[in-house]
Amino acid sequence: MSNSGTTREFSPALLRFYRQSAGFNYFVRRRIRPAGYGVAVALGISGVLGVAQPDNGALNVNPIYLTFSFSLGLLVVGLAAAILRRPGRLTARRELPRYATAGEVVHGTVQLQNRGQRAARSVGLIETPPDPRPSYDLFVKTREPGEAKRNAFDRKFAYYRWLWLVDRLQLFEGGRSSHPVDVAAGATVEVPLELTPARRGVIRLDDLRLLLPDPIGLFQRCTKISAPPSTLTVLPARHRLPPVELPGSGRFQIGGDAATNAIGNSGEFVSLRDYRPGDPIRQIHWKSWARTGRPIVRELEDTFYPRYGLVLDTFPASGQELAFEDAVSIAASFASTIDTRESLLDLMFIKDQAHTVTVGRGIARPEVLLEVLAGVEPETIPHFDTLANLVLKYREELTSCLVVLCGWSDERAAFVRKLTSQGLTCTVLATGQGPAPEGFPGHWIEAGQLSRDLGALPIRLKPATAG
Repeated sequence: MSNSGTTREFSPALLRFYRQSAGFNYFVRRRIRPAGYGVAVALGISGVLGVAQPDNGALNVNPIYLTFSFSLGLLVVGLAAAILRRPGRLTARRELPRYATAGEVVHGTVQLQNRGQRAARSVGLIETPPDPRPSYDLFVKTREPGEAKRNAFDRKFAYYRWLWLVDRLQLFEGGRSSHPVDVAAGATVEVPLELTPARRGVIRLDDLRLLLPDPIGLFQRCTKISAPPSTLTVLPARHRLPPVELPGSGRFQIGGDAATNAIGNSGEFVSLRDYRPGDPIRQIHWKSWARTGRPIVRELEDTFYPRYGLVLDTFPASGQELAFEDAVSIAASFASTIDTRESLLDLMFIKDQAHTVTVGRGIARPEVLLEVLAGVEPETIPHFDTLANLVLKYREELTSCLVVLCGWSDERAAFVRKLTSQGLTCTVLATGQGPAPEGFPGHWIEAGQLSRDLGALPIRLKPATAG
């Protein structure tokens, strides 16, 4: 995603028209069934043809008039029946997995209970997603990919930009039960429900609705049902990476033996020595203790292993919020690919304050980073100096840094120069619209082409220079 460069203002009335039209369309689509559309089309066609028929003053039994009358009767009866349907005393409770992944189907169930005295017939369920309509600021400052190639009319009214933004901001798709169910009085029925999260984050589900169709099947009543709210943590989408090698070499880590022992590995045996306070019990040489009568431990050589920094730029420019989502997805792809069984990985970012989350070698599992990335949000004011100071605080311990940026700018170039000038080995990845900017010192990931560009990364990632 990128700024338009020459941002053009739109009339607020245009956005208001799009918002109201989308709301009306969503309202109608939840209440008219496919058969209802078919009957409505038959009514319209027969009405137009009926007007063209000559009026001979006699009772007309032409099939066109019969079709019009029959279609009109069906629509009136079906609409009245749908309006008069009552939900009864139905309650629901969602049962969803704790985690999901953006782009992958989530299989859940809804426990639908009938507390009334009458059976509920042909009941459906639908989970309503949060409102995906963009704000005025996002609509004005964000361009659809390829918008410059559209004709003048499309660029002026930006309708395709609106559709693209609505699609990108939709938190999930689906959420509708596959078939209607009957719930007897006092019974509980388990209704399967599937949805596909489109974006990472924590989705709050609090708008579960009943679908009550009319007996003809043309319309349905859509009414909210009593159900406790639920949350679904959606991990960022990850993309397949080649077996990349980060630059740098392993360094001695303070507490390295302790971290190594926590996962059952150790350095090479060097010698035996007397026990010192703080030595791990696993290093005690029991045979020597029994022979000498004093505790003896095995001394092992120092452990060297790599420690990588994963630095996330949380300062997207206004209108580049979707580029930030791509950057999070890139960071998540590396977090789930780097082998933390033989290394440490530090995720560093700024959100209100500096944050560092470390995983690997007995400290924490890499899933912790994915959970953190699922909830990270962009900052409105850039603090690149604070982020640079956070990274440089660990420069003596870090083998190298993987820096993931939201685009490229003078501020970001100065940030990378500050890190590399302090002797820190950095590999830079940035995402943005179109080709890489001139002079970009890293690997450019084009917006919308993450799978293609990440899959084409070289095995040995090139470090940025301090130039």
